[in-house]
Parts: sequence; structure tokens; C-alpha cells
Amino acid sequence: MVKHAVQVVVRPVISEKSYAAMGRGQYVFRVASGANKVEIKAAVADAFKVTPVAVNVLTVQGKTRTRSRGRRRITGRTADWKKAVVTLAAGESIPNLFEGV
Repeated sequence: MVKHAVQVVVRPVISEKSYAAMGRGQYVFRVASGANKVEIKAAVADAFKVTPVAVNVLTVQGKTRTRSRGRRRITGRTADWKKAVVTLAAGESIPNLFEGV
């Protein structure tokens, strides 16, 4: 089944650590939970017109959140999500990554 890039790459992850990794040619994306490394590599290459060299994928566990409502305590959990670290070929970068985010 062929997936489009927008179905695989959800959005870039914006944090100090991911922003620092951009200097090393690594970009961090939130991706679809069913996507694998091959699909992610093809989606990034298609969407940004770059050459990915490596893709590392990890599952981020959701956090447990607690709030009080009167005397009752309500506990919930945020959803698990998948993160991909894409390393580009030497000398390549993704310009204007944060436009429209």
C-alpha cells in the first residue's frame, strides 16, 4: 500500500534538543504510529526533496495526567506516539521547515 507523505509525516518536533540536532543534519518528526523506516524515508525524500541517509524510530510513551474535580481525582493518560530522527546526506538541509507549523 502506497502512503502519501502527509499520511506518514505528521509534523516536525519543536524542542531545544531537536533544534540543536538540525546543526548535525538530523531532523525530528512526529510520524504515523503504523509507519516503518522505509515509509518514513520515502515520505521525507518526497516531501522535502532531500536524500535521507538514516532513519531512527522510537515510540514515546504517553504521560499520566491527574486533575482534581471537587473531592474527586480524575486520572487520564495521553496517547503514545511515534518519533523519527531522520539524518540527511552531508551538505543537505530542509529550508523553511517551520513555515505553516
